[in-house]
Amino acid sequence: MISTDPAHKVAQIAHERLLRVNRVGEYISNNILQCIDDNKFNVINLEIGCGHGHWLSSIASCHKGELFVGIDLLSKRIRKADRKRELLNLDNVFFLKAEAGEFLEALPRNLHIKNTFIMYPDPWPKKKHHKKRLIQRCFLRMLHDKSHRGSKLYFKTDHEAYLDWTRQAIANSSLWELGTEDWPHDAPSYFEDLFGNSNSCSATYL
Repeated sequence: MISTDPAHKVAQIAHERLLRVNRVGEYISNNILQCIDDNKFNVINLEIGCGHGHWLSSIASCHKGELFVGIDLLSKRIRKADRKRELLNLDNVFFLKAEAGEFLEALPRNLHIKNTFIMYPDPWPKKKHHKKRLIQRCFLRMLHDKSHRGSKLYFKTDHEAYLDWTRQAIANSSLWELGTEDWPHDAPSYFEDLFGNSNSCSATYL
């Protein structure tokens, strides 16, 4: 019988979230940390919403001395990204199914993010849905906690209002400063082809 008790539902949601965080933590320990130990990497580059892995595989192939991690919410995308990684024989990029906040929570404190790339996140255009946007004060704080001095945040969208929202959120933050850097790597991607025109902004860790 399904419980209708609100307290039980809240506890169940928290339990399921903890299971997901633990699963992501196990993947990091068994795969990413092992790669770091073997290759003397000490930071990662993170793409949130990696889609089919086109863009991240491209930048990883150009920077073999760095480690890249792509996360997405859809298993089908991750499977396609993994096949791309295997075809290109890349050993410095990983793809896994994870929500951004849960991945950051699972990331060990001694492993920092050098660069974070966010391309075409859901803009949640209706005002009543703005609270669902990825770029929020709490997200910027959590990302800052997992980054280090000199870390960069790159954001790209085809939605002008979301770009303005992001710039304002960064400007209001005491943890990040709006930067002048261009989008760091030009390469085709599933979302780039889908949405076409876009603009970007960047931020630097304070």
